[in-house]
Amino acid sequence: MSLLDEEGNQDESLESKTLSAEDQVKDHSTGTRVVAGQIFLESGKSDSQSENEESFHSQEEEKENSLEELNSLEMSNLLNKDLEEAEIQSPVLTAIGGTADGEPCHFPFLFMEKEYAECTADGREDGRLWCATTYDYKKDQKWGFCESEEQSNKRRQMQEAEDVYQIGMKILNESSKKAQKKVAYQYLLKAADMNHTKAMEKVSYALLFGDYLKQNIQSSKELFEKLTEEGSPKGQMALGFLYASGLGVNSSQAKALVYYTFGALGGNLIAHMILGYRYWAGIGVLQSCESALTHYRLVANHVASDISLTGGTVVQRIRLADEVENPGMASGMLEEDLIQYYQFLAEKGDVQAQVGLGQLHLHGGRGVEQNHQRAFEYFNQAANAGNSHAMAFLGKMYSEGSDVVPQSNETALQYFKKAADMGNPVGQSGLGMAYLYGRGVPVNYELALKYFQKAAEQGWVDGQLQLGSMYYNGIGVKKDYKQALKYFNLASQGGHILAFYNLAQMHATGTGVMRSCHTAVELFKNVCERGRWSERLMTAYNSYKDGDSNSAVVQYLLLAEQGYEVAQSNAAFILDQKEASIVGENETYPRALLHWNRAASQGYTVARIKLGDYHFYGFGTDVDYETAFIHYRLASEQQHSAQAMFNLGYMHEKGLGIKQDIHLAKRFYDMAAEASPDAQVPVFLALCKLGVIYSLQYIREINIREVFSHIDMDQLLGPEWDLYLMTIIALLLGTIIAYRQRQHQAIPRAAGLRPAVPQQEPPPEHQPPQ
Repeated sequence: MSLLDEEGNQDESLESKTLSAEDQVKDHSTGTRVVAGQIFLESGKSDSQSENEESFHSQEEEKENSLEELNSLEMSNLLNKDLEEAEIQSPVLTAIGGTADGEPCHFPFLFMEKEYAECTADGREDGRLWCATTYDYKKDQKWGFCESEEQSNKRRQMQEAEDVYQIGMKILNESSKKAQKKVAYQYLLKAADMNHTKAMEKVSYALLFGDYLKQNIQSSKELFEKLTEEGSPKGQMALGFLYASGLGVNSSQAKALVYYTFGALGGNLIAHMILGYRYWAGIGVLQSCESALTHYRLVANHVASDISLTGGTVVQRIRLADEVENPGMASGMLEEDLIQYYQFLAEKGDVQAQVGLGQLHLHGGRGVEQNHQRAFEYFNQAANAGNSHAMAFLGKMYSEGSDVVPQSNETALQYFKKAADMGNPVGQSGLGMAYLYGRGVPVNYELALKYFQKAAEQGWVDGQLQLGSMYYNGIGVKKDYKQALKYFNLASQGGHILAFYNLAQMHATGTGVMRSCHTAVELFKNVCERGRWSERLMTAYNSYKDGDSNSAVVQYLLLAEQGYEVAQSNAAFILDQKEASIVGENETYPRALLHWNRAASQGYTVARIKLGDYHFYGFGTDVDYETAFIHYRLASEQQHSAQAMFNLGYMHEKGLGIKQDIHLAKRFYDMAAEASPDAQVPVFLALCKLGVIYSLQYIREINIREVFSHIDMDQLLGPEWDLYLMTIIALLLGTIIAYRQRQHQAIPRAAGLRPAVPQQEPPPEHQPPQ
């Protein structure tokens, strides 16, 4: 018996045949043929089948290309690895079963007038890979499988998982509806159950954050551990996060650091960002500016390369503490009614409303989703009405190209020219870009410089940035780092990401300025925080607004690990309010204290005051008035916080953590009133209280008897002062008697109708007003 028969699990066409390949061919009519052990009709089916297979392979190539675009770094590593393995394995590949069991495969071999340099599944319905052991298969009919049945089944299973994964990703990317996204994740769950790595990564994060799947920290942890064993950088980074935050595992900063490091070595940008922040702040590692610079620069390079002419999406940094105090004010979010009002104005032909809505939809943010189709429509309406700003933004959209607007340098140039002729700085900057890079016109550095200067003079950030780049690189002008620094600084004041990036590079290398690692790290950190992962800030906020505090706090905790100060303060706020049930009650305040501390170290005033409060009351730590005093003083001196000044006044008044000093207390109360109008009423009440205390203290300190012994009443009130006193006493007695008589004459109230006097709790001792 052959090896194929011994495997005992073969396809029907092979199981029923025990003859040699030549005999099998003889057993069938001329209308049939045997290909690699399978029988096929010769009725033109091979051509259609080959066409189907070719289209199938072309589809597979398209999938591979799309995967490469999604993660070029990881895929290139995998492809290089596969090529290396292929180079090693191909010379010693041995046929399994078939008509040439044990013989080496011959590459290339000829099959159906086509040469094959590797194993193929062509000609087989079951998809198993095979090869010929001689050059001409048709002539010699010598063949064997390239893989065992177990390997074949595994490969087919992975192919099936890949197909399911691609269906899920297609639905996920093409739909914005929540119900459709949930359907997509069901496909991804199925692919993950089939051990598809990328599907497992998507599902594990969805389980961690509660994105379209029910949040399950334990299940996500198990998937992350499985991914880590397979060497997935995303899995390693996520497992590091779980150990850092103590979610689903016992907190261990040492293990977190190990997993973060492996994730970064695997090319995970978030892991690099986390390590950059840890080295910058000295969290779990020795503080090292140079190490932080290395990690942050690598991430910033990727972020900067992803920035388009339109500037990318807007990062919304909403503080939950401010949002609770002033709903809608601190967030900058537009209410739905207000958006509808602007839409109504735009439909009525209001050009400013059309341009404003166009910009909102182009970049996204402020509660409006990014939508290039809507942006294009609004800009088109405004441009037709003669608005130069809309023309310029249409030029930008045509210059960049998208799914909605086809890329066209000629159309972009027309819009830019129209806008520039009307003196619009956005159009002038766009025209400068066209001449700088030769988009639709010949390259002309002089004209590019001229248009950038015009745009920069009007304060347009793109013009300032490009002008800085021309001076930095010496394009069309003599190199001038001082001028470059000047224009980069101007563009950075307008919030341009690439301006921050260029400034960071100059400070990191000492080009045109004194080298400053600290400044470079802060600038690179700013750039890194504008990456696409910043969109999770908005996702976390929406989760919190929808009442899902557990999902929100996990998302904020991951962003906090990446160094986002707003995420640190928001995570601390949710923990402070005890709204997250996934965190144990005993751990809530210590964890909140940790994140208030990190946010305070990045300059957030409220976090610094919270640190003072936690030490004052003993939340998550021991009561320590001296440490509380230090935090309040820092907030007062560095951020001029009225709340901190008021608390310092109270501590001086009571002598808590500092020697009691009523005069210094009054000084801090006065400073608080000057710093904020909102503090004037509580300061007035505190000063009244302080005045009473001061008066009582003064009376307590002086000797009453000595004072009265020195007073000469005859001299002060005259010789008959006693008669005056008796007269006053008599009048008082008469008044009291008359009052009492009137009371007796009045109808007495029923005892049951007397109003109850509410009991007031005495104010707590040693408690600064908030």
